[in-house]
Amino acid sequence: MSRERLNLLFVSMFPPSPATFGAQRRIEGLMKALSRRHHVTGLSLISPEYDAREAERAMRSYCEDVVLVPSRSAHGLSRRMVQLRSLVSRASFEHLFNLVPALQPAIDDLLLRRPYDAISLHSYYVADCRFRQAPPGAPVPRLTVDEHNIEHDLRRQSRDASRGLVRRLFHSVNWGKALREGVGAWRGCDGVTFTSADDEARARALLPSIRSAVIPNAADLEYFRPRPDLPPSDARTALFFGTLNYFPNEDGVRHLLQDIWPLLERSHPRARLKVIGADPTPEVLSHRGPRVEVAGLVDDLRPHLSEAAVTVVPLRVGGGTRFKILEAMAMGKPVVSTTIGAEGIVATPGRDILLADDPGAFAAAVGRVLDDPDLARRLGAAGRALVEKHYSWTAVAGDLERFFRDLIDEPRPACAEPA
Repeated sequence: MSRERLNLLFVSMFPPSPATFGAQRRIEGLMKALSRRHHVTGLSLISPEYDAREAERAMRSYCEDVVLVPSRSAHGLSRRMVQLRSLVSRASFEHLFNLVPALQPAIDDLLLRRPYDAISLHSYYVADCRFRQAPPGAPVPRLTVDEHNIEHDLRRQSRDASRGLVRRLFHSVNWGKALREGVGAWRGCDGVTFTSADDEARARALLPSIRSAVIPNAADLEYFRPRPDLPPSDARTALFFGTLNYFPNEDGVRHLLQDIWPLLERSHPRARLKVIGADPTPEVLSHRGPRVEVAGLVDDLRPHLSEAAVTVVPLRVGGGTRFKILEAMAMGKPVVSTTIGAEGIVATPGRDILLADDPGAFAAAVGRVLDDPDLARRLGAAGRALVEKHYSWTAVAGDLERFFRDLIDEPRPACAEPA
């Protein structure tokens, strides 16, 4: 029987804290919640774009040990060179990009210094590193992969939605490699966690023998909550937020600005659109005007959410579950989304959320919320109740702990004593 306090190692491709985008929020939320009952260690690659001291300080608020391994820049010539190299390699771009020579020695040092019960990899692109090791006589840790999305499927969708020939060619070459690597990682680990039942079903279609659990994304319900001290809804602003150089968001906001917003401008002359997120593209910035604000990255999303009349999620590409929906609901804000945008969230259309997929229907749904304050309040209250019931970090981390324990309680080999 596994012991009460577990030793857990989380491995990520970027520091989970301070969290500014969805993938960081997932890793941070799970680690923080588990650290209240268990020993948690964080091992992360860190590119020059991050402040290493700030990241370590933030992570040490919930980690007993933090190891940051310098990696390549996520932008510029270094990234482009790896992309070109990946076109003639059997390995995917992501696998090559995360092949950092210093990573394996850091893994060795952690695993040989202290026995771990379970390891959670927040990217299968490093799954072929040597994780099956432990101090002499200690059982080897259980190895799990946490799938924020079905990555190869996201690459396939990106290929289909890309406009430029070069980008389509890159995704066409890359997605098959990601598929092979992903299935290989699932086959080689002890268990896989998915953010939605839809993603789990897609994986099972490829590998029926997979050992898996659904661990949804969640929201910090104390941080994101309706607050009377924040600005009230202005009854006319539609809000989109998300990292804008992430392809699903980039494609979604382009769809919003080109296909949906012109319809709303005509039907609702007082309506305003606010776009929040890091790294807005030149195309997004070109739409700025009296009725379209591009705010970029903001220090605190909550005042903007509170002031908005409706949050819009016009995504056409995606996987997993969207933090933007969960966090807007946690703030008691009505949400209008595409079907794929809301995939994986157990929301009832018409009660908790409004769903629409073609531009006319989407614009009409947003218009309904702008025109009907009672509808906006009902949707906001139902959304808040939904996340309170299903999407707190405490609840989903409890599910993850049970999955770890099920794996740990199965017989495991011990590492041999050195000769």
